[in-house]
Amino acid sequence: MRTKFVVLEDLREVAPAFAKYTKGPLLGELWQRSDLSPRDRSIITVAVLIARNQPIEMPYYFNLALDSGVTPTELSEIVTHLAFYSGWANATGAATVTKGVFAERGISELPPETNERLPIDKAAEAQRAARVEQDAGSVAPGVVQYTTSLLFNDLWLRPALAPRDRSLVTVSALIASAQTAQIPYHLNRAMDNGLTKAQASEMLTQLAFYAGWPAVFSAVPVFKGVFEKRSE
Repeated sequence: MRTKFVVLEDLREVAPAFAKYTKGPLLGELWQRSDLSPRDRSIITVAVLIARNQPIEMPYYFNLALDSGVTPTELSEIVTHLAFYSGWANATGAATVTKGVFAERGISELPPETNERLPIDKAAEAQRAARVEQDAGSVAPGVVQYTTSLLFNDLWLRPALAPRDRSLVTVSALIASAQTAQIPYHLNRAMDNGLTKAQASEMLTQLAFYAGWPAVFSAVPVFKGVFEKRSE
């Protein structure tokens, strides 16, 4: 079920050039590029909309995500994940939109919540925890506590979203929110989780349209640094 891009007619009335770019380069070209699957592009775009609290286009892109292979459970988990990375209010707004999308599609029940978690890389987690403790332990011990107990020992281990997808969501939200300082760790984690250099590069192309060229050009030097370091 492909959902109509509901604002295209409105764009033609008020900004015909914008409508032309939307129909051509955006929907007609960008989404057909081969370095990312439609599913990946949907995950990236949904993450931007939630991170920036942009509800007008959420129904279209949430439906497109479901049509592109994102499961209802995965969409639900993206909303949950971004509560931590974009704030509770943004995720709450997205949950309201998601409820409407699910209702229209006849999705009435998700699998029950489970205590099952993915296995943890104890060495990598110990290294991460030590670094966070060193950087923030004397400033915000509560943040350090929840970063370990909630984020990396719970949220990141939830099996409802694959680690690569979770990383894709996180890096997209960081770029959309101009949080460049956090990108190196999470981009490295994304690539450790299976994101290729070509896919990471194409991710920036997708984000140029949905997060804006300035946000992407701010992220480009950070990506370049990560790429260079990993190739050493």
